[in-house]
Amino acid sequence: MDLYDRILVPTDGSEGVERAVSHAVDLAAAHGATIHAVYVVNTAGFTGLPMESSWEGVENMLREDAETALETVRTLAGRQDVTVETHVLEGPPQREIVRYAEEEGCDLVVMGTHGRGGIDRLLLGSVAEKVVRSSNVPVMTVRVGTEQPGQAT
Repeated sequence: MDLYDRILVPTDGSEGVERAVSHAVDLAAAHGATIHAVYVVNTAGFTGLPMESSWEGVENMLREDAETALETVRTLAGRQDVTVETHVLEGPPQREIVRYAEEEGCDLVVMGTHGRGGIDRLLLGSVAEKVVRSSNVPVMTVRVGTEQPGQAT
């Protein structure tokens, strides 16, 4: 019996997250697991838009971003013949990631973290940290970004 059957990898399409996706794909290939890739549209972040803003235009842009991010996962997984299921979710990212992992019976969540510290972490928060703290499913974080440990940014 393999340790992992269903690995969740949230992606936001940001630079560097490909490292976390690659790690998840490698684990899936080694264990014969399926990747569940999710992109969460943080709809709460757009509640302050003026009424004259076209939600349809914003929604289309967000859906395009989601498809681009999920296509990257499909491409990386395809190189190793790993099966991928993709989903676009809506809501607060940390809540939707945890909900999906638990409801879909995922064995592991693999996600990127920018490794911010100090005031950046305080001001920006960390989706990965919130997922780690609230998930009943094990979470593996993969450091992404260009900063090296111990290097001033």
